[in-house]
Amino acid sequence: MASADQAKPVHELTDEQLKQIVAEADTGGRKPTGFAAGLLLMVALAWSLFQLWIASPLPFSLGIFVLNDTESRAIHLAFAVFMAYAAYPAFKRSPRAYVPIVDWVFALVAAFCAAYLFLFYRELASRPGSPTDFDLAIAVVGLALLLEAARRALGLPMVILAVVFLVYIFFGQYMPDVIAHRGASLSKGMSHLWLTTEGVFGVALGVSASFIFLFVLFGALLETAGAGNYFIKSAIALLGHMKGGPAKAAVVASASTGVISGSSIANVVTTGTFTIPLMKSVGYRADKAASVEVASSVNGQLMPPVMGAAAFLMVEYVGISYIEVMKHAIVPALISYIALFYIVHLEALKMNLQGLPRREPLPWQRAMISTLMTVSGVIILAAIVYWGFGWIKTLVGDYAFAVVGLLMLGAYIAIVRYAANYPELHMDAPGEKMEYLPEIGATLKSGLHYLLPVAALIWNLMVEQLSPALSAFWATLFLIFILVTQRPLFALFRGTGAFAPALRQGFRDLFDGLVTGARNMIGIGIATATAGVIVGTVTLTGIGLAMTELVEVLSGGNLMVMLCLVAVICLILGMGLPTTANYIVVSTLMAPVIVELGAQTGLLVPLIAVHLFVFYFGLMADVTPPVGLASYAAAGIAKSDPIKTGFTAFGYSARTAILPFMFIFNTQLLLIGITDIFHLVLTIGSATLASLMFAAATQGFFVTRNRIHETLILLLVTFSLFRPGFWMDMLYPPYQELPATELTRMVEEAPRNANLRVWVEGTTIEGRDIAKGVLLPLGDTAGSARERLAAMGLTVMALGDDVQIAAVRFGSRAEKLGLEQGFTFTAIEIPSPERPDKEWIFIPTLALLALVWFTQRARRQRELASKPAAV
Repeated sequence: MASADQAKPVHELTDEQLKQIVAEADTGGRKPTGFAAGLLLMVALAWSLFQLWIASPLPFSLGIFVLNDTESRAIHLAFAVFMAYAAYPAFKRSPRAYVPIVDWVFALVAAFCAAYLFLFYRELASRPGSPTDFDLAIAVVGLALLLEAARRALGLPMVILAVVFLVYIFFGQYMPDVIAHRGASLSKGMSHLWLTTEGVFGVALGVSASFIFLFVLFGALLETAGAGNYFIKSAIALLGHMKGGPAKAAVVASASTGVISGSSIANVVTTGTFTIPLMKSVGYRADKAASVEVASSVNGQLMPPVMGAAAFLMVEYVGISYIEVMKHAIVPALISYIALFYIVHLEALKMNLQGLPRREPLPWQRAMISTLMTVSGVIILAAIVYWGFGWIKTLVGDYAFAVVGLLMLGAYIAIVRYAANYPELHMDAPGEKMEYLPEIGATLKSGLHYLLPVAALIWNLMVEQLSPALSAFWATLFLIFILVTQRPLFALFRGTGAFAPALRQGFRDLFDGLVTGARNMIGIGIATATAGVIVGTVTLTGIGLAMTELVEVLSGGNLMVMLCLVAVICLILGMGLPTTANYIVVSTLMAPVIVELGAQTGLLVPLIAVHLFVFYFGLMADVTPPVGLASYAAAGIAKSDPIKTGFTAFGYSARTAILPFMFIFNTQLLLIGITDIFHLVLTIGSATLASLMFAAATQGFFVTRNRIHETLILLLVTFSLFRPGFWMDMLYPPYQELPATELTRMVEEAPRNANLRVWVEGTTIEGRDIAKGVLLPLGDTAGSARERLAAMGLTVMALGDDVQIAAVRFGSRAEKLGLEQGFTFTAIEIPSPERPDKEWIFIPTLALLALVWFTQRARRQRELASKPAAV
């Protein structure tokens, strides 16, 4: 009997249980029948149609149901909380097959409280700052019901964090001196959090209502159309033959689905049910197979364009365009995936694992080209759209949108006709054994039309330069057309004669996609609203300043200690939070800490680098046991211990942890300060090589198993490639100081998109004396100093030898940098003209790496030669 128990797998979940995990986390675990089921479907459909309506030009063209931002946010949250109570059971023992009466009551009351700002918008606007008793009652009940909805949809960590901040608002006078404040009355606190746009209905919920919903809906429709299965099968077909091929395919498939997915858990289950059994079949240990899937799926949240919805929030918080956010985020995300790909390769080398066989051998030249195109597919697609067809915009001007639309339509019909010659792709059953890899040609050609909506999205964003919301709207309309017509077209071109049933199925797919998109948004809508409590607390109490002082005291003013401390705090704050709420919390609390303390010690970096730093470490908490639900889901597929899986996945994710430190000190990794193509290639190549060497050092394997001194040398190589300026600074001073009176000349002479290093001092509005450095972003247009400074929200005046800030525009980039009226510029720093390029450090670094490679290669050959003798 004991032996039978021991033979049982440590952890095993059925396919139905895996779907339940995704439902509990992302869409709601309740599956009612009858009237309740129909009502839930109709509300979800109405939510998607509402979001498409407010994103479209129709309200303004027709003058019907035009809503301002506050009204849109209120209706958006009303849908979210209603769906949360209807779809998410209160407890594990609560019924799943029907919705209890109490949950219907909660859903209606919560929706009314959320929609209060829409229903009584004029009345509330007529009495700002003077709430009635009924207003306060609505605010208290609404906030309580929002927290309960958050508990159901997001779990306790988010609720506990929000409650801690609520306690801080009302009982600040009883807190320790370092974080104490006067405390707020019930009227002031609840009015600020619920009746204004500073709290729950703030920027985060606004981004959820305007941007995030459309991109999540786009991803849900693309998945419903069959793109997710297409990406997985394509990755397996192209990469499955390599050493440890299924694991490499898992990395690429998760990167591809991460582009359209906003959930790491859904990513794990979608790709993992197929890739994890394949990894185990070629020899990967269960926990390692699960860990590869977890690390690659969570990394999907780093990959533009969605980035777990954080990209859209960064637009608002950092004050730059969506295209700029994607540009800055793409290289670190790709490097992180390439490093994980390399880790998988090293694991395969250590265990001598092979790939899966093909029916027909593939020439190595085609294999190499296929691999490169698979890994960098989205970038290649973006380049084709931007440079291959961008000339159309120049040629036909305002008619480009219509011309490209017709070209897309023609290309879609032609591609579907071509794809109809190949068998339709079907999702394999979970755990089904694969004897041979899918054929590359037939697999890739069967779903090329799925790339067209992504191409349309890229065109709208990069060439037409529409807003993210409008770009997603038009791309979604095109995708809806594809979803409805692809089955009838395939039936027509294949001559099956089943045209009418195929058309009906197309409309059913559209209905399912719209409903799924709305249900996928429940958690994000609730998360952004609940995170608004934390944001509102910061704006009401000034806790952000207290956090800065606390970290300054704990770090003792040491820059590296401060960054490590912030990283650990982000890991702790991020535990148990979904990606969107995670980013809001860490960026609100921790980003200002790095900006302020860094500025005082001379660490002047663009704001986007700081926000990506805290985002990366907050996201690392998704992997960290014991709360990493992605690890639990992957362990259920692999039949491994979830805690062991979590720790192994965290080890694989260590290569991601080094990147934030590197792009804080070397912002070229974010494509900032790149001057030409050679510089771009050198930066990306050196950073990629550095990440690979860090993986080799931490995995203890390069050409063969590392010795201790070789690991240390690889870590030194990693550091030198990532941050060559550290060594060059020891030889030459990096900056030359100029007097503040040179500000006007330097601003006028600076190239486009340059950042000017300046030092300021003064007294803040809170009465603190400060002296810090600031990077002034001079924008992408030339002009006079007055015009360029005004574009960032700054007006300055000369007073003798002093240059003083005369005004700072509210909400401007200058305000986000912490500049205030009355501050004085004390100095300007420009790169030292006598300093050689820091990239010269690469020469001795590469020589050192070559020495390790030759040494290990000789040792590897001796080891291989000795094996037959040993036998």
